[in-house]
Amino acid sequence: MLKWIRPLVVGLVLGMTGPATAHAAKAINFQFTDIHGKTVRLSDFKGKWVLVNFWAPWCPLCWVEVPALNDLNKRKDFVVIGVGLDYGPDEGVVKESASSHSLEFHAIVAGGARRNPDSPFRQVGPVDFYPTSYVYDPNGEIVMFIPGQVKMNKVLAFMEEYKAKNTQMAESKPAEPAHSPINEVTYAKPAPAPAPVEQTSTDARARGKSGKGKTVTY
Repeated sequence: MLKWIRPLVVGLVLGMTGPATAHAAKAINFQFTDIHGKTVRLSDFKGKWVLVNFWAPWCPLCWVEVPALNDLNKRKDFVVIGVGLDYGPDEGVVKESASSHSLEFHAIVAGGARRNPDSPFRQVGPVDFYPTSYVYDPNGEIVMFIPGQVKMNKVLAFMEEYKAKNTQMAESKPAEPAHSPINEVTYAKPAPAPAPVEQTSTDARARGKSGKGKTVTY
């Protein structure tokens, strides 16, 4: 399933000092239904950072990152969506786990089993182990892939780097030249060339002696 990861996605692997630099990957405008029956779409959060976190109720490491995810979700420019997977036939387990582990996310989704053809992760990216997260920039493009625990300092550092780079690009972009008014242009038919004047032998001899002028044939 790792082959699904598009090369343009930024990888932020557990233990790295910082994310690698890469171009954003074109993302699907996902659409989920949360545990309260509300529809959640990526397009609903245009202008904000969105982190989709995939977890399982039986995953101890998934609960370690909850405080960081809760803090990120409290930001005005950030949204966290938690998707529970592989919890068995009872969707109530997702709601109970979210409550018992104090998940204060924007939305919690019961995503069923990964083997299901309609599992929510198929709209985002591969989930080979838990936890796994994907981060979308304010333009709705995937810019971070986090296989493992989310560390808030690394996410914030990436956001600052992203903002600085985009600000620099915007400032360095040459300003478009002001459009000058279009003046009406009138074209006139050129006047016919004057007919050649036949030179007399006297004039030709005179120019030949003086060395001035030359004969032009039209």
